[in-house]
Amino acid sequence: MDSTQPYTVLAVDDNLLNLKLIEKSLAKEGYRIFSAQDGPSARKLALEEKPDLILLDIEMPGESGFEVIAKLKENPETHPIPVLFLTGVSEVDAKLKGFDLGAVDYITKPFHPQEVLARVRIHLKLSIATNSLIANQAQKLRQITEAQTAMLPAPEDNPHAQFGVYYRALEEAGGDFYDILNISDNITGYFVADFSGHDIKTSYLTASVKALLAQNCTPVYSPLESMKLINDVLVEILPSGKYLTACYIHLNRTTRKLTIINAGHPPVVCSPANGEPFLVKMDGDILGMFKDVHFGKQILDVEMEDKIYVYSDGLVESAQNKITWATGAESLLPVYQSIDDHPYQYAPEKLINELFGKENLPEDDIVVLCIKV
Repeated sequence: MDSTQPYTVLAVDDNLLNLKLIEKSLAKEGYRIFSAQDGPSARKLALEEKPDLILLDIEMPGESGFEVIAKLKENPETHPIPVLFLTGVSEVDAKLKGFDLGAVDYITKPFHPQEVLARVRIHLKLSIATNSLIANQAQKLRQITEAQTAMLPAPEDNPHAQFGVYYRALEEAGGDFYDILNISDNITGYFVADFSGHDIKTSYLTASVKALLAQNCTPVYSPLESMKLINDVLVEILPSGKYLTACYIHLNRTTRKLTIINAGHPPVVCSPANGEPFLVKMDGDILGMFKDVHFGKQILDVEMEDKIYVYSDGLVESAQNKITWATGAESLLPVYQSIDDHPYQYAPEKLINELFGKENLPEDDIVVLCIKV
């Protein structure tokens, strides 16, 4: 609601006299009034004009007030508009039904104009306060999202790492996270993780994990030692029930050795320049839960132009279709083959488009890295 414009009220009643009385009493106080005498017209006006408040008669021929509010609340565009019932019905059940359907209050007929004015003022004040609170909270969450996203390295800022990325958080505090580590001129680390839970704490934990990666992913430690050191710290600092699944890729472009450390994460996909894509399957404990951990480890020989895909489980899992990453990862190998001719920078987004298109939104956060050797 814009305070520089008059507040708008939609009055809905099949009785023309009632409409005129409402219009006259509210208009002289500075409100802009729209009126309708039946349900379909009221819903059309509500959608077109987005009034700040609706006064709705319960008993109307054809579409009742109950049916009208039910349809208004089903529509995301009209759902937030507060609705006050105008009712001549005194039964408690009818009033409770109105509240169950989303009404914020009711006015009993015959009504006094001053009562209508008072109720309208009260509920507009409440609506203003609620909208302000929502806007304030949304702004704070946007700041958290922006801060979390700002911690994710961009390909253009790390050209030597030769990677493309797709990142999508379904909630303000996403559970997925990735980082790029410049270990030396020819050695790069790639880390992809998925936190348990998607709450505000996660955004702060992301910063902690990023700091741990920078401190421990160095030439002094082997990839396995780096992950075990990070795990030891996370066990101490993570709240109860919090953990990460993670995959750490250590790529030495001089020796062309690719080391994969798996911590309960979906399998890496290797797509050789001269061959078919395959999964690198291994077992591994999750990060941050146990002191005595066993991470999966494999070292692969790779060639120039090979592509490596590391991703979170949102890419391959579906709760709706009862697909786990153990089965989902295998089924996607033909898709990697079909996008093999795409440059690594654009391969993650191409992969997402092939899997989800524009109609089917993913059910979870997703991060996909495509690394070129």
